[in-house]
Amino acid sequence: MTRPFGRDILVEMTALVRLRERGSSAFRLQVPSLRVHAGEFVALVGDSGSGKSTLLDLLALVLRPTEAGTFRMRNGSEETDLMALWRSGREGALARIRRERLGYVLQTGGLLPFLSVRGNLELPLRMNGRRDDGSVADAARRMGIADHLDSRPDRLSGGERQRVAVLRALLHRPALVLADEPTAAVDKSRARAIVADFRTVAQALGTAIVMVTHDLDLVRTVADTTYRCTLGAVTPGLVEAVCERA
Repeated sequence: MTRPFGRDILVEMTALVRLRERGSSAFRLQVPSLRVHAGEFVALVGDSGSGKSTLLDLLALVLRPTEAGTFRMRNGSEETDLMALWRSGREGALARIRRERLGYVLQTGGLLPFLSVRGNLELPLRMNGRRDDGSVADAARRMGIADHLDSRPDRLSGGERQRVAVLRALLHRPALVLADEPTAAVDKSRARAIVADFRTVAQALGTAIVMVTHDLDLVRTVADTTYRCTLGAVTPGLVEAVCERA
């Protein structure tokens, strides 16, 4: 019998493995234990190729774990066994969780160029069958982009585009936002400002964040919990990475 979630645990995985094979070479990621609590800012740090983005894709439910002792998520008082959904091929249930419970911020922002900033921000609301109740303008003010709501993304600076991307991931109030190096394309001072604003708005909405970065200094004073992914050759043809709490 699995033990019940702690009151504020949102996602939990234990003894999780993802194996990727290509020809005569293979990459294996191991996650002995990872927990994300409601409203928490979690940083995944490590060198390039150490499995950070792979772990983020596992959390995003776009990669299936090869095996796992535990992989589950809480939605209010309801617990969902994510590994059981993968094993039974319940793609519809996984897609619904991705749409309703998760937000995602790409390195490049991923804004749709043919939509205004407002249109980009309203998109996740529409996908979940909701209308803007004024939260778009309110959140845009908090992120310092209210003056750009009617602009197209190509009229914004790199930092402004990333703020829009961050806000778009948060607006449908997901339980968890996953961010893959969201400040890689901006300078250090803008990166710090974006991360600080990201945390502030997420806290106001009660959203947890898992953010991938190679720059520990960027998140050192912001992250509640840090997991470090390390890379090492195990045997010829097999490279193994392990992500553990720092």
